[in-house]
Amino acid sequence: MIAENLAQLGVAIVLLTGGEPFLRHDLPEIIRAFESRGIHVRMQTNGLASEKQIDSVIKAGGKDISISLDSLTPDSQDHINGGFKGTWEQAILTMGMFMERLPLKDSFASLGCVLQKDNIDDIESVIEFGSEIGWFTSLVPTHVTQLSQPRGFRSFDEDQRFTEDYFHRVENLIERVRAMRKEGYLLYDSDQYLDDILNFVRGEPVGWRERNGGVCDTPNLYFAILPNGQFAPCCDHRTKSVFYTYAKDFPKTYRSKLLRQETYAVAKACEGCMYGSYPEMTISMRFLKATLQRAHTFLSSPPPKPWPISGKQALEIATEVRGRMQSKQKAN
Repeated sequence: MIAENLAQLGVAIVLLTGGEPFLRHDLPEIIRAFESRGIHVRMQTNGLASEKQIDSVIKAGGKDISISLDSLTPDSQDHINGGFKGTWEQAILTMGMFMERLPLKDSFASLGCVLQKDNIDDIESVIEFGSEIGWFTSLVPTHVTQLSQPRGFRSFDEDQRFTEDYFHRVENLIERVRAMRKEGYLLYDSDQYLDDILNFVRGEPVGWRERNGGVCDTPNLYFAILPNGQFAPCCDHRTKSVFYTYAKDFPKTYRSKLLRQETYAVAKACEGCMYGSYPEMTISMRFLKATLQRAHTFLSSPPPKPWPISGKQALEIATEVRGRMQSKQKAN
């Protein structure tokens, strides 16, 4: 019923994130429900999928995958992932399984990279690796909140909050990755978004909401659906009233004054985030330069995919890129 309701609303794309979507045994059925109604599905994973699962989701119509990768150094990635061993290698091998199975046409693959204190020096190598295997990279700065204000996608670890001594390093990184994109590396992020990463890290107001009265575009361009089917303005906030997206009358409720008022109140009070999907959707719709950039990248001149690439080959490429970057850093 959720898929049917979203189709009635004219929803174009659904991002399946988590948690971990591939822990769901019914993931292929979920994908098929959306894709069969003309709603594009993007899957976001930490790389825990098996060959059987990958085969089943692609057969169901899932051809858009995003895998989390924050470093090309195995120990660093495992540390970022909570100290679990082998997560870096597993993510790379999963990329290989997708590249051996996804069709070259109408498919999309990207790396989700969280910019944080521990990996500032690793970001460029992640983008370079992604480019060599035909995957775009998108950056998201780490978000931190307090225990008194729990939010779904934010850490409680205050040590992860960027401090003033890191501002210059982040600024230099943003300029380097901006230059990499101009050189042809596959960086998904727009100039406006990159500017706002720096604003966010410094604790300054982000600019991507300025063309909508200082609030984000929820629920018009995006909103979140919780695991129980409940509507939410985004992954961080909740409305006072409870609205279920599987309810038969949800399309009517979505347009109701009550839902709109409560959602706006939440958005107005929010200080702003840099969760890639929300800002980039607003930027693409409200900033002409970004709109033209998207059209050029994905419509007029989409980059070729060097697939198939096996997991073993991807590991070799990652090791080679890491070695080049380490040599470059030593030379500097």
